Amino acid sequence: MSLFLLIFFLVYGGVHAYFFIKVRGAFGFGPVVGVALALFLALMTVTPVLVRITERHGWELAARTLAWTGYLWMGLIFFFFSASLAVDFCRLLFKGGGAILGWTPPLPIIGKGTAFGIAAAYALLATLSGYLEARDIRVRRIVIPTTKLPASVPKLTIAQISDVHLGLIVREDRLEKMLAKVREARPDIVVSTGDLVDGQINDLSAMAKPLAELSPRYGKFAVTGNHEAYVGLDGALEFTRKAGFTVLRGEGATVGGVVNIAGVDDPAIPSSPHVERQILAGLPAGRFTILLKHRPRIDRDATGLFDLQLSGHVHGGQLFPFGLLVRLSYPCMDGFHRLAKGSALSVSRGTGTWGPPLRFLAPPEVTVIELVPPRMEPGGAPTSRTAPGPL
Repeated sequence: MSLFLLIFFLVYGGVHAYFFIKVRGAFGFGPVVGVALALFLALMTVTPVLVRITERHGWELAARTLAWTGYLWMGLIFFFFSASLAVDFCRLLFKGGGAILGWTPPLPIIGKGTAFGIAAAYALLATLSGYLEARDIRVRRIVIPTTKLPASVPKLTIAQISDVHLGLIVREDRLEKMLAKVREARPDIVVSTGDLVDGQINDLSAMAKPLAELSPRYGKFAVTGNHEAYVGLDGALEFTRKAGFTVLRGEGATVGGVVNIAGVDDPAIPSSPHVERQILAGLPAGRFTILLKHRPRIDRDATGLFDLQLSGHVHGGQLFPFGLLVRLSYPCMDGFHRLAKGSALSVSRGTGTWGPPLRFLAPPEVTVIELVPPRMEPGGAPTSRTAPGPL
């Protein structure tokens, strides 16, 4: 954790140093303003750590105030940084290209003040848009034809929430909006694919009740995410079970004689690794098999033993253009993907937010998966649809 904090402060502190240089270049200021700005930026750099410290001491008002202030600022300065880099690149391209090729750009090269104003305006607009987008929970609907449903079940509906991050920022009002989308889908099964919580559990107990009131026909199932490990595994598991979920930790079950559901812990959980192939191979054959796994990583030894893996973790990038970097590590970052041997992967963009209470070009979602029999041709021959996706 100390290495993580060192890297965090180097990167985040560097972004703030870049912002300081840009402000000074655009406006110029004396030592008094410079010191005041530097102190503010230093405070914003360490605010994420102060949030955790105040939360652990039970100072909820201070923690929530710091969280809203610090994480909104984090989103704002990220947008400024990315836009300013783009503006700097364009300025360098025009200036350098003109010097090398000996031509005069058709437009005058913008000055430092104008460049700062463009980046600042973009950051403010993107932050406002991101705040509104984060509260606009969508429903992604995926229809999967399968011959593995019992004849007595004409359709099976599964609602997936993921990366809710209940804590200082994601509270009862946001949770109710999520649950309203789930209830509208009238699911037979509800699953949570990790990071349900992101705060001290004793402050979240009231939010277990509305989750517990969800009572789908075949039950609710959950797996751990990395944030369950960060906030305290025992408390996170207690909250999840109090919310009515069966937590699958390297185990599987046949639900209602209809489908198999298996789940594994996130790698951040300090426990023995679970071999997915062994877990899945122990389930009854011939049933549609769902694997709950927080991170969208594929165990190639397990493909063919599950029909659908449900994952989350990457939030669809959450803030553009950060998703471009995320995709380097998680190529299957969002949506439905066919895999080898008849398996498939569906990755949720997540239902809540982590850090900044913002989403930009990565709206939150509740994923609704409908398992249906293949459609029949008039002559009685079954037909199958191509890659299922959002409807």
